[in-house]
Amino acid sequence: MHRLKTRPQFQAAMAGGTVSRTPHFALHRLGLVLPDGETPKALAEETSQSSDGSGSVPREQHAAQALFVVAAHENAGPWLGAMVPKRWARRAVTRNAIKRQIYVAGADFESQLPVAAHVVRLRSTFDRKQFPSATSDALKAAVRDELRQLFAYAVRPQKSPKGPKAQKASGENP
Repeated sequence: MHRLKTRPQFQAAMAGGTVSRTPHFALHRLGLVLPDGETPKALAEETSQSSDGSGSVPREQHAAQALFVVAAHENAGPWLGAMVPKRWARRAVTRNAIKRQIYVAGADFESQLPVAAHVVRLRSTFDRKQFPSATSDALKAAVRDELRQLFAYAVRPQKSPKGPKAQKASGENP
């Protein structure tokens, strides 16, 4: 698994959208693989011409707006980044312990993750009264369990929107 290392890489992955959430973490994903034969420039021109006037950016255009380039031989697997802000984990030892758990959990699910840039973001604090030591086994276990839930939700098969509700929403008659 490749690691995201620069701020533009993290920003691009987070622009792709949130895939799953738990009480303390959020997982963001941006696909790295373009349709066969497409180049980022061609895809950007195609989607910019097919605007519906709503002001929203088509989902396909996110790939063209990626802020980093992945060589063809490098995108053989998923990319993973960990974002643990000081706001939610004050001590460096806590932030580093959480990042290590993120990378270990990501490695466990690597074979199931799609080829994409993934960012796991800590979005709330772990109670210091409940977990006074950053290196405690209790904190590591709590973080690991929650990360397993986060990745398990992200890799589960998605239901296709072919049901009756999707047809009514799109204006099609059954």
